[in-house]
Amino acid sequence: MNNSQENKCHAIIHSTATICAGVGAGMAQVPGSDSLVIVPIQIGMIISLGAVFGIELDESAAKATLATATATMVGRGISQALVGWIPGWGNALNALTASAVTESVGWAIANDFATKKSLSHQR
Repeated sequence: MNNSQENKCHAIIHSTATICAGVGAGMAQVPGSDSLVIVPIQIGMIISLGAVFGIELDESAAKATLATATATMVGRGISQALVGWIPGWGNALNALTASAVTESVGWAIANDFATKKSLSHQR
């Protein structure tokens, strides 16, 4: 990943993580509802990251990529079940986990795309 690609990835991933944190905080007391909003935002992030590396993804491919990377969502579900319902604490924890999961997924996918692009140029 070159500097330009890394800068673009930073902007895409951090802005998406910030948006997801806001959604997570705002919807903390409504179990599971934030996923209905966060997942489409993350799909948009994946499509944008693909564009950075010249990888064209449609919504189905982005969903498949997100599904592969969502093992980290398990921790998010556990944290929400334990304290997500508590006003204040739940909102903060939900925001933090939504942001952290989005950052983790975003960087894992960006690095995967960079590796795939690098390997395809070596052939």
